[in-house]
Amino acid sequence: MLSPDTTEIRPLERRVDSVLRIQPRDSGKSFLLAIEAQGRRDSDKAVSWAYYLAFLKAKYGDPALLLVVCQDKTTAEWAAGPFKLGPEGWKALSVHPLVLGPGNVPPIIDEEEAAQNLAMATFSAMTHGRDQDAPAILDALARALGTVDEESVAYYSELLEIGLGETPARETWRNLMTIRTYFPGRGTLIEETLLKGEAKGRAAASAMVLRVLDHREILVPEAARERITSCTDLEVLERWMDRALTASTIDEVFAGES
Repeated sequence: MLSPDTTEIRPLERRVDSVLRIQPRDSGKSFLLAIEAQGRRDSDKAVSWAYYLAFLKAKYGDPALLLVVCQDKTTAEWAAGPFKLGPEGWKALSVHPLVLGPGNVPPIIDEEEAAQNLAMATFSAMTHGRDQDAPAILDALARALGTVDEESVAYYSELLEIGLGETPARETWRNLMTIRTYFPGRGTLIEETLLKGEAKGRAAASAMVLRVLDHREILVPEAARERITSCTDLEVLERWMDRALTASTIDEVFAGES
């Protein structure tokens, strides 16, 4: 089981879905955990995964472990590898991911259990996103996130959206976060602003957009930062917030707008 004592870091090139630095409870040597959601078999992934691991080791110095999260047993069995890379007769490199899937991750449908280990609850929601229990798992996680800080909510919500991909469960998750008013950008700030109509609410909304961008290490030039902080249109701020959760550049946040 993963230790809850984790510190989020971001590689120079954002290639994997997320990277954590894990510090074992017994004070052993820390390591990096690269998390990748995989929805299907992909023959090109082995090379990409080898690159991720080598890059993280070279940049941070700590050993790196690749964790692949799958939603079906067939993909999970494939993702376990090992993948041997190199010319015939001399495979110089072998990639052996740690794989989580519906076969080895239990469904977590209890709110208290989810709150005790948000990471595993999120992985449970990701791996069982196609199961009949998905709504109950997502609801338990949503309730558990209501008890933690906004940064954790933003991180686990983003990770889960990526992991669910284009599945009905993703829409269920978004609906849950709209109903439960603590999801940043899809309830809390925007809803509060709409209800109160106060200037401080608009300022809080624009600040959250910038916080998400900074958290995801998206470069925000001064002109763009000024554009966000000076915006008073609540619908625009909500749209920018949605885009900030998945965009890779500031231009994607402002796409199609004058």
